[in-house]
Amino acid sequence: MNKTELIDKIAAGAGISKADAKKALDATTNALKEALVAGDKIQLVGFGTFSVSERPAREGINPATKEKIQIAAKKVAKFKAGAELADAINE
Repeated sequence: MNKTELIDKIAAGAGISKADAKKALDATTNALKEALVAGDKIQLVGFGTFSVSERPAREGINPATKEKIQIAAKKVAKFKAGAELADAINE
């Protein structure tokens, strides 16, 4: 499902226009992004939890040259499905 299809589903499910559904989706994704950038954890009961995790620097290997390289530390976004979502997927 792409963004346009998701907007269509939101509009149909909420009984609102596609333009309003797009605004709502954009506002939601922006709020999620801002919270994660600030280092906050977002818990949506029944759906899941979004969080930020830090990966330490590590040593890797360049597959083309077999040369050892340093991979820098970085932050990554993580999602853990809630129990209700996990159960719905596995039905």
